Amino acid sequence: MVEFLHLICDYAPGDLAWAEVLSALSVNLDPAIRLHTTSVTSFDTIATGFLLAQLALASEELRPKNLLLFANTAPRKDKKEAKTNNEGEGLLYAKLKNGVPIVVVNSGYSLSFLTDELKELYSTNAKEEGSQFRSRDFFPQIVHKAINEDYSFLLHKLDPKDCIPPPPNRVVAYIDSFGNIKTTIRSNDDAISKVKAGTRLKIKIGNIVRTATVATGIFNVMEGDLAFAPGSSGHTNRFWELFTRGGSAWDQFGHPLNGSAITIEEPV
Repeated sequence: MVEFLHLICDYAPGDLAWAEVLSALSVNLDPAIRLHTTSVTSFDTIATGFLLAQLALASEELRPKNLLLFANTAPRKDKKEAKTNNEGEGLLYAKLKNGVPIVVVNSGYSLSFLTDELKELYSTNAKEEGSQFRSRDFFPQIVHKAINEDYSFLLHKLDPKDCIPPPPNRVVAYIDSFGNIKTTIRSNDDAISKVKAGTRLKIKIGNIVRTATVATGIFNVMEGDLAFAPGSSGHTNRFWELFTRGGSAWDQFGHPLNGSAITIEEPV
């Protein structure tokens, strides 16, 4: 039985969309189930996938007991043609190797960071058309069934290779509230796997180039310095972050969007 429901959606905190979705989800929901919400920017499936993997793959000591994750970022970019009757991307159900269940819209990179951890992946009978606001009108019923382990909503077993793209390589993944730039560059990436702490690297995002110091942690650099180091995300193969101690790396790089390409140049 699910005890903790975590929702990741591309609604602004406090937005009417959040209010309506939470209201719909709360209908007939066991009051003992705890709810938590996390917002990403509109249509941002990179951040959605990044957060989904970080939360779903946390160790048992750091993960709520009996967790269900619902990720809903649906830019409706699966087809460029005009949408018939508000048709959108399908809703999937996944279970990870660690047992965590996920209900997620099959959009962009929403599942890309979890491909190797999937034990089961299914399409569902959630309606894909007929409402501009499927998150309120259709998806809560599927989430309720998943909470109650009623799997009558499952349709076809899927092969992740056929419907999930690989995660984007060397791009901005997520900007946290401190202005730290979390990237999709992992510790085993050839670009940084052999770089020693203290090395100065030229890093380019968009049209802006900055020099960063390779560090082993946030506090291994002087106040105000731009650093590049393994961050707090990625678990056993951590993602690297750009951060400015006491400042904002995001400001220094001119507020790049998630998905912006990152180029690591030769050491200075």
